[in-house]
Amino acid sequence: MFHIVLHRPEIPPNTGNVIRLAANVGAHLHLIRPLGFSLDDRSLARAGLDYHDLARVTVHDDLESCLSGLSGCRAFALSTRGRVRFDTVPARAGDVFVFGSETAGLPEPVLAAFPEAHRLRLPMVPGNRSLNLSNTVAVVVFEAWRQLDFAGA
Repeated sequence: MFHIVLHRPEIPPNTGNVIRLAANVGAHLHLIRPLGFSLDDRSLARAGLDYHDLARVTVHDDLESCLSGLSGCRAFALSTRGRVRFDTVPARAGDVFVFGSETAGLPEPVLAAFPEAHRLRLPMVPGNRSLNLSNTVAVVVFEAWRQLDFAGA
């Protein structure tokens, strides 16, 4: 299905929510170190409920090694600095969606490594900073899955 990449996530409940989402949509979740929490963090487990065993989660030391392992897939960076609206790109099975940390988003060098056409954004009311990370992941992944007519559901 899809690959969700969280680059240096910091808040355990957000990652727990994304674990639950990944399990429910059949996505593979990739976490990029450093993590702002331990994987046995109680709030991570509480947010993910009992979905940890149902989700495919891989932890990587860096983004480069993660993306090199997914080299046959299209990769998109999600950022408030993206120029392309996320829902205008036709989704394909195997697409990779890379999200930054809750407090900093994706660092400029990481964002710059993606072609401009692969830097996506969610529309928001002017003057607002960003959406919650797990909400953003859910919006993007469900739109991509909708485009594939919820294959596998």
